[in-house]
Amino acid sequence: MSQIQSKEPKLLGEVNIKEAGFRCKMLVGDLNQDDQMEILMVQADGGIDDRYVPHQVTCLTAYDLQGNRLWQVGKPDENAGGPGSDYPAQIYDIDGDGCNEVLCVMDKTFYILDGKTGEVKKSHPLPDPEAHDCIVIANLSGGPFPQDIILKNRYHKLWALNSNFELLWTHEGNIGHFPWVHDFDLDGHDEVMAGYDCLDHDGKVLWSCHNLDDHADCIWVGKVDPTLPDDVSIVIGGSVTVMYAPDGKEIWRYDGSIESQHIALGKFRSDLPGLQVAGLDRIIRGNENGKDGLFLLDANGKEVCKEDRQSKGWLTIIETIRGWDQEELDYILAYRRGGGINPTLYDGYLNPVVTFPVDGYVVHADLFDKGTEQVIIYNEETASIFSYEYKDLHLEKQNTGNGIKQPKRLYSSTLYPGGEY
Repeated sequence: MSQIQSKEPKLLGEVNIKEAGFRCKMLVGDLNQDDQMEILMVQADGGIDDRYVPHQVTCLTAYDLQGNRLWQVGKPDENAGGPGSDYPAQIYDIDGDGCNEVLCVMDKTFYILDGKTGEVKKSHPLPDPEAHDCIVIANLSGGPFPQDIILKNRYHKLWALNSNFELLWTHEGNIGHFPWVHDFDLDGHDEVMAGYDCLDHDGKVLWSCHNLDDHADCIWVGKVDPTLPDDVSIVIGGSVTVMYAPDGKEIWRYDGSIESQHIALGKFRSDLPGLQVAGLDRIIRGNENGKDGLFLLDANGKEVCKEDRQSKGWLTIIETIRGWDQEELDYILAYRRGGGINPTLYDGYLNPVVTFPVDGYVVHADLFDKGTEQVIIYNEETASIFSYEYKDLHLEKQNTGNGIKQPKRLYSSTLYPGGEY
């Protein structure tokens, strides 16, 4: 039985997003420096097999939380592509002027757009026609903040570019979905966990994973086991769930799943030391009888509990959500579950604690910079904004002019969520 009881979510408001078009992906960030985040709906091209061919952006539509459309670049397409892979778009202050820009790839061109207006600030040709599967922002050059860009094709090659969009290096290998960058050796430069290869900031291969099949679906970095000497460990979900030290030593692997499609680090249990690893196992995939299930590992990779799922559905995405309520423990956010299950927050015993009243894709963030996270659930027409409580949260603007700095989790938006804890 769950040790945590949470109140039902409260609906703060709804935004009509129909003018953005079909099959959009949502990004959130403070686009106009008004001290609350805005919504950016990203539409991508169709007519491709996005298992192998990367998407490009065709239309961007920005809304504030009051439902006002702020700007639109491009035109919505009725034949837009679906979210079978990443869309190349991020919100981030790439030039360090204190205001967020929108980074995207449209028409085989890399664009930097003004977050306030959508106007083009800069544009660059791509280093390769297929270098647009996703956008990774990194600090490879050792600057005061991340300004370098990593682009990739679907699975085999990536390109690293500096702030002037000059090519630094390329890498070919089993690079997975979304490489994660982190300064593991504390030298002021990010290393790149490019799928199963760990690269130095200059592109040199430092070490590689061994005896892993398929590819890296998601990558997390965190102090999982407090007894280990390193500041962080690297946890990868792919054919199995495996944890490495920053020097490439394998610490443990869990092979009790059929396919470890998603993982998420968090403090989900108070009775277990360190962090726990939540996972999503694709038990039966690819047909109407498909089924997946949640599982939870302790800091040593030992299975703690596993979901005995009875309903169908095999496309679940899971993430860690912190600060939903006043409880100290984190929750496992699961959505796109299928089988009639709406987005749900689960505790460390895999019991549902909060079930949201609508279904759809999900984004979560501290929209008001108040220290608590809100959940936005969206479909083709409506974005519904939920919170644990109303206290100190106001959809009306509270503009001080300082703006909200975009956190790394949000400027590393991907269909295959990784992260840092």
